[in-house]
Amino acid sequence: MIDRYDWAGGREALLRFGPDTGPVVVAALPLFEEANRTRAFLVTILRALAERGIASALPDLPGQGESLVPTDAVRLAHLRDAFAAAASHVGRTAYALGIRSGALLDATAMLGGRWHFAPSTGPELLRELERLRQAGSGDDYGGNRVSPVLLGELPTAGVAAQSRTVRLESDARAADHRVPGAPLWRRTEPDNDPALATLLADDIAAWMRACES
Repeated sequence: MIDRYDWAGGREALLRFGPDTGPVVVAALPLFEEANRTRAFLVTILRALAERGIASALPDLPGQGESLVPTDAVRLAHLRDAFAAAASHVGRTAYALGIRSGALLDATAMLGGRWHFAPSTGPELLRELERLRQAGSGDDYGGNRVSPVLLGELPTAGVAAQSRTVRLESDARAADHRVPGAPLWRRTEPDNDPALATLLADDIAAWMRACES
């Protein structure tokens, strides 16, 4: 179902999945080009959660999806404010699901908990954006124009400490749980991994049950 939510900068779309009762997972895609590569994968996770009786929402954030906000007008505070507004809009206990740099966006939201898959910090995102700029021709970043203000915010942007962190087995950084699979955000084209999505949905469902008990 397509819904809408309001934040200080306007109104954005929000896709809803699953039942009309119980807690809701509010999901955040990675920023910029990685969002295109992982959107189908994230939707597969949310549909798997619905099959497990768990509701979810996927908001368009400023500069993402169908948002009318230009990417070069986006600030980190805008993204965080919009995510917090989306979490409040669902009207029930909200849990964050952040993939990659999406994990940077839930810091100011009122949440029952945070679950992050392969989270990337602001400095890590900045390095990735710089790599894209150097690989391209011009001043954009993988086809996206990015505000210098946002670029200046990234060196100090971190992920909320109180979260469950899940990583791929190939990632040696600290994690609460590891799963087999390949990093879809590194593919040259958008892709999906239903088997990995199932593993992650199982982990999210078990984690939420533990949080709710």
